Amino acid sequence: MTVHPPVTGHCDELQAALTAFRASAPITQRWGENLAAVLTGGGRLLAAGNGGSAAQAQHLTAELVGRYRDDRPPFSALALHADTSSTTAIANDYGVDEVFARQVRAHGRPGDVLMLLSTSGASANLLSAADAARAAGARVWALTGPAPNPLMAGSDESLCVEAPTGATVQELHLVAVHMVCAAFDAAVENGSWHRRDGDGRWREEYGRWRDASGGRHVGDDGRRGRDGRWRDGDGRR
Repeated sequence: MTVHPPVTGHCDELQAALTAFRASAPITQRWGENLAAVLTGGGRLLAAGNGGSAAQAQHLTAELVGRYRDDRPPFSALALHADTSSTTAIANDYGVDEVFARQVRAHGRPGDVLMLLSTSGASANLLSAADAARAAGARVWALTGPAPNPLMAGSDESLCVEAPTGATVQELHLVAVHMVCAAFDAAVENGSWHRRDGDGRWREEYGRWRDASGGRHVGDDGRRGRDGRWRDGDGRR
């Protein structure tokens, strides 16, 4: 095992781990594309982690509800640890191992995705959440540290980061989050999804609306005008 110097050695560790991590690109590509299919079809992403991994999970949901790079419609994504009233009430009444599982049972539906982040891959509350998600018919994806680990075994798919420290694992988890978001946005932008509104008009490619009969862009319905800019319901930007 290579021993790196303090401070700058952290960069050396990250660089070495990142080089190996590039081989994981097909997994993040697949996750982003699959997530686009789920969310544009009305499904939801649930995400959870502990400590620094909680921050990474919330980063992912923020990119989906807000945006990653370019403007697009918001999509349903919940960071389960972010509801402090629910997490503390559940921990108090049912125990810490149930803080995510109970929320998964409340919010998860068949076809949804649960993303779990853990440097150790052994957090009991995440393992319980994975069990609850599978029982609800949701898919479980795990971002973990080195394999093998229990969370990898308890998930439908996993991406296990080979790195010597938890800090480097977390940094590569953020890289993975951004890679998933890039693949997600590309899938949406390519028009691989379609949803109808209540009035029969359909939208595709980042929420641009077209008239169902003539394919014309509509600029006064709270989406995009002919110049591609977003507007609110009365046409103001």
